[in-house]
Amino acid sequence: MSDVPRSLEDAKDTEPPSKRVKLDIDSHLQSPDATTTKIYDVKNLLPPSITLLGHQISEDYVFQGSERDVGINEYISHDITSIEGIIKQRFTDFLVYEIDLEGNVVHVRELGKPEGPKLPTPPEATPDETETVSGEWDTNVDQKLAEFLSEDVRAQFKRLYDEGPEPPLLSDNGWEGRSKEEAQSSETVPSLEEVTKPLEAGGGRTRGRGRGRDRGRERGRAGHGGTRREDTRRVLTDPIVSKEIRTSVHQTVRNLFKGKFETETSEIAGEEGSRVAIKWTHRGSGRGGRGRGGRDRSTPTLPSYIHFTLQKTNRDTQDALGHLSRLLKVPTRDLSTAGTKDKRGVTTQRVCLKRGRLTVEDVWKVTNGLTGRRSPEDVLKQRGERGVRVSDINYRRGYLELGMLKGNEFVITLRNVKAESPEVIDKAMRSLKEHGFINYYGMQRFGTSAIPTHSIGLALLRSDWKLATSLLLRPRPGEYSETEAGRRAWIEEKDLEQALRLIPRRCVAERCILENYKKHDGTDRNLLGGLSAIPRNLRLMYVHAYQSYVWNAVVSERIKLFGRAPVVGDIVYDDDDTSGDLGCRDDDAGDEDGEGSKVEEANDAVDEDASEKARKEWKSGKRTTPRKVKILTEEDLSRYSMFDIVMPLPGTDVAYPGGKLGEMYRQFLKLDGLNPEDFNHKQKEYALGGSYRKIIHHPKSLSWTTMRYTDPNVPLAQSDEDAILGLDKPKIDPEGMFLALQIRLTLGTAAYATMALREVTKTETSSFHQTNLTLASEDQAYRDTVKIDPDVASTVPTPALESDTEMNQG
Repeated sequence: MSDVPRSLEDAKDTEPPSKRVKLDIDSHLQSPDATTTKIYDVKNLLPPSITLLGHQISEDYVFQGSERDVGINEYISHDITSIEGIIKQRFTDFLVYEIDLEGNVVHVRELGKPEGPKLPTPPEATPDETETVSGEWDTNVDQKLAEFLSEDVRAQFKRLYDEGPEPPLLSDNGWEGRSKEEAQSSETVPSLEEVTKPLEAGGGRTRGRGRGRDRGRERGRAGHGGTRREDTRRVLTDPIVSKEIRTSVHQTVRNLFKGKFETETSEIAGEEGSRVAIKWTHRGSGRGGRGRGGRDRSTPTLPSYIHFTLQKTNRDTQDALGHLSRLLKVPTRDLSTAGTKDKRGVTTQRVCLKRGRLTVEDVWKVTNGLTGRRSPEDVLKQRGERGVRVSDINYRRGYLELGMLKGNEFVITLRNVKAESPEVIDKAMRSLKEHGFINYYGMQRFGTSAIPTHSIGLALLRSDWKLATSLLLRPRPGEYSETEAGRRAWIEEKDLEQALRLIPRRCVAERCILENYKKHDGTDRNLLGGLSAIPRNLRLMYVHAYQSYVWNAVVSERIKLFGRAPVVGDIVYDDDDTSGDLGCRDDDAGDEDGEGSKVEEANDAVDEDASEKARKEWKSGKRTTPRKVKILTEEDLSRYSMFDIVMPLPGTDVAYPGGKLGEMYRQFLKLDGLNPEDFNHKQKEYALGGSYRKIIHHPKSLSWTTMRYTDPNVPLAQSDEDAILGLDKPKIDPEGMFLALQIRLTLGTAAYATMALREVTKTETSSFHQTNLTLASEDQAYRDTVKIDPDVASTVPTPALESDTEMNQG
């Protein structure tokens, strides 16, 4: 079991300690006293409002991540018989692939050494082309493109050509731009000495002190500051199934325009075949000549960022980024992602590095262990070390930050599936396809330890710094012995050095608190200062967990009372409003796959229909007013479906539903010692404006198939890395003793895949419960009974059900 809930994103900087604030609350939660019993108590830590859910919690109750403890109680399809199945029995039973803003599914494709920067060289032209190919758009060009591109695609391409290579400048959204000197120093190709210096000695990448010019906003968000954003303009061809035709498109575009345009293959989720993306080639600054800095035009320049694909296995996103930052000897804040991915599984996503003087070759060598005992040949034959594989490394002009994705594609395998009949499985899957699932915040958001994260969040909202600190630092059952010993070293002996020596890096909050105490002579008199040393995103994650708990509980009551049809008093977005906010700046707009490290989130960080103005406000960090909503009347009901209904996360700027549900919100908050009409706070970061979240999530695409197996250790799905290396090929046994159900679905940002599975299985999704199911499963008696030949494997599923034919939802 893991030690402590982790943040969704590492903070850009650790904030300086705030001044002490006098405790001005009379806590309904029981604050720990000085006795040893209270210091180690993990019993009955749930918020007082838990009683409103009808649960009788005993005084010695210990939180184990039960769904009912966090308000998850209902299903959309009560009339469909449940299906038994085990989630995440193996890591490869849960595969996650990020979908970027352009709809591309992120996969590991190239493990080899990336190509370095090259000077622009015109393509070699054949003799008969010399007279006709000019690099300009003329009749000859249009005729040749017509062999491969439709009229509509050619028209889009012509518009891109007419616009020219330079993208429009964008506002820096309130962030300070970099100086010319800084931009030039980061773009000029470094010497070998300059490259190796940061790898050997840190290269001066130490964290600045105080609030001088190097501590300003320009260092945040992976340092993108006010630089020109990446040119995202591109033209996509129609889907092309034939690889040979795609190759011809690549060659034709490059030859016709003499390298002015570059092409790449783009895979869109749910489409047969791949598209070719066409965009302007950008090599260097595009300024030309020796002006503005005196660089010769022949000197290649490099963009400020390096992007790469990260595949991680059984590691938190933040843990994996921390590992990479130590290898690369860069601050964690120089690495950014579009979202946090699940720990238990194999997940693939893009990562952005503010490269400084690092090159793509440096990143490839260091992250693949070539500075140590591995050889280049090993990289192409062995898995990445410590569950981390870095691939597809390239320079990019644009940064990457939280929320910059469209969603995630999942390949999920349920093991030891039991159903009354094959038809029951089909019926359950069709219901999920048609009706969706309740958009609950999943169990990952509330932690896997006996200390619920939403209880920590409630203590922070109530300014009970003593209780919040105690909950974070006290031991909890199931920890590693070293971690427990470290906690005890501080609690019992006040031995700060020993505590910091034993508590591992993954315990981010605990170490930040203790390191803050170390800076202040080892005393814990300033509790708020210690808490403020925790990265901001992690602190807010605790607060948002409490909001999510209330949201879950009220949504369960809504479904229980009114079912899956709109009713008077429901809330929807106002169709007439197009200028509102994204609905979640107060929430951590990060864990976009919804399946992240112990506690993650997935909120509607960037609504697809949000205005560009709202997007800029969200990216600038401003707290904006949530989108306008309306409360449904009798006359409105025919115009809306359940997919339109939203429910507020508590805050000052949101409207609550009418009737019983609105009263339920108020009862919850009052019982927990909060004022439902006033979420302002002395600490501004805890002043919640609130947001809205849709009650039902509809999968964008969904297909399923069944297969049989006997040995639970035999893989039934394969990661990208293993597919390239030829390892652990899926082995389907048509005569196997047990049934598996493999589901492929695409979810938008904000959705938890485990909540979709819950709708199908009607089974508790907590890790505690799923672990017990695995241990008790009959297939465990057949572990390692099948010899796996890595070179021979069947990948064809058993044609047992009608659903074996892929069913895509448009």
